[in-house]
Amino acid sequence: MKNLFKSISENFEAFSKDASDHVEKGNKAAGTRARKVSLGIEKQLKEFRKKSIEASK
Repeated sequence: MKNLFKSISENFEAFSKDASDHVEKGNKAAGTRARKVSLGIEKQLKEFRKKSIEASK
């Protein structure tokens, strides 16, 4: 669970940087990277929720 949390945090940092570059500087490649990372984060958050529910039982 700790590894999953660390991975989510790292991916969110990458997303934040790329999304910021896309919005503020108009960097289209950064927008593409941000969208790609966002899909991975979504999957990881679903996995986190699943593991969290299992741990609370």
